[in-house]
Amino acid sequence: MADDPTNPDGRINTERRGHLLLIGIDRPHKYNGFTPKMGQELGDAYTLLERDDDLRCGVLHAVGPHTTAGLDMPAMAPHRAKGEPIYGEGNIDCFGLKGPHRSKPMVAAVQGITYTIGIELMLACDIVIAADDCRFSQLEVQRNLVATGGATIRMVQRAGWGNAMRYLLTDDEFDAETALRFNYIQEIVPAGQQLNRAIELAEKICAQAPLAVRGTIGNSRKYLEEGFHAAVAEFATVNIELGKTNDAKEGLAAFVEKRPAKFTGT
Repeated sequence: MADDPTNPDGRINTERRGHLLLIGIDRPHKYNGFTPKMGQELGDAYTLLERDDDLRCGVLHAVGPHTTAGLDMPAMAPHRAKGEPIYGEGNIDCFGLKGPHRSKPMVAAVQGITYTIGIELMLACDIVIAADDCRFSQLEVQRNLVATGGATIRMVQRAGWGNAMRYLLTDDEFDAETALRFNYIQEIVPAGQQLNRAIELAEKICAQAPLAVRGTIGNSRKYLEEGFHAAVAEFATVNIELGKTNDAKEGLAAFVEKRPAKFTGT
């Protein structure tokens, strides 16, 4: 594909839509191959979502027919040699591995070629909508690398050992139907509809009580990281604390008055 002189190193676009933040991977002339600049900007966008009290949910998507062909290896080589996080020091961890972790939900929309970092970013999101033309591959072993963005963990968690190894240890592609069967994605839609469907779900999330949404994500993460008993131990206090908020009063009033609630996150 022809180079774009206005966007040689790619960029991450952000767009606010009410309480929603759209985060777009934008380097289509290079199949959205990630550069250090894009990694830093992606971390900046996730951090903006986390720290801006007016934002309640993010949608990760890509410009053009493909999500990403993966890392731009020549551009990334010096950065990788330093061992620095691709998303930038101090930023929210886009892969949800080392922290700081995001507490707000993220919905991903993927299409076409979705390789390596594309899979790992979507697996780190909470909900994934895939176009029916998706082509997935986790092909690091072909390049003498180990996938370090979470694929070796999350693919095993969701699909089981054998199903995960079938694709982690080869460079074989798999399609959207396989990804759905392996619990890597939640829905398949016709190509071209994936972003609209992701936005639809994200806007529905934005209409919920934001403190309860964040609490739900936090408790589910605690279960994954610390186990059953740690998650259950929170149950005794979580709703008591939520009950002290303005949104608790609003939720009750909306129920009594039979109207949609207007939550403020306070």
